[in-house]
Amino acid sequence: MKFLEYTPLARLNAFLNNVNLGECILKGSLEAYSCKAAGNDRKLSRSLEQEVLDYLVQYPDNNSSSPVGPLCNTASRRTLIHLILTMNHIYPDYDFSIVQAHNFSKECGLNVVKQKIENYLIESEKVWTMENGGDTPFLDSIWKAIDEVIDLSNCEVYSYMPEIEGDPFLERGAVWSFNFFFYNKKLKRILSFSCCCLSKLAIDYLSHNEMLSDEDNIFEGMDMD
Repeated sequence: MKFLEYTPLARLNAFLNNVNLGECILKGSLEAYSCKAAGNDRKLSRSLEQEVLDYLVQYPDNNSSSPVGPLCNTASRRTLIHLILTMNHIYPDYDFSIVQAHNFSKECGLNVVKQKIENYLIESEKVWTMENGGDTPFLDSIWKAIDEVIDLSNCEVYSYMPEIEGDPFLERGAVWSFNFFFYNKKLKRILSFSCCCLSKLAIDYLSHNEMLSDEDNIFEGMDMD
């Protein structure tokens, strides 16, 4: 997998890095990757492929369908592996090897995905307009950039919902979050669009608790007599 640099995405990421919505902070990112595996990715791909095949031997009744397609199908397994590799690149300090097909959902229709994302980001439009002017609306800028990178008309879209505590996609203090992956098999390219809305009160509360915990650790083991 190789990170792909695109100026339109960089501009959007600079804005999405910290959007002040009043009582909440919105943080998001758009990252594009080539699916051509090399080096460690190729080694991990083979390992993940073998794990899936072993699973199918052990549980043959569960191979008929999954969100990425029948796992007995090579193309479906490749889709799953590409999604996992992409997440590993987004968070290189975290290992997503344990993620399985059921951790993803295949979205039914691009228009449905657009509506979901736009419902989440509607309040950010006002902030974008104040910072960048009203020539190109925020949501239009997003879809134009994504289409330029991934060709929306030829994409499959998957969503990922983190389930395990410690998963970096699972933001503490999040009011809401989404994690979509736009996958163009023909271009051999994946674009990740992740976003979360964090409550300022929750952030302050968590920061306060962490500060108290750090203070406790400082004095732990010290003789206070």
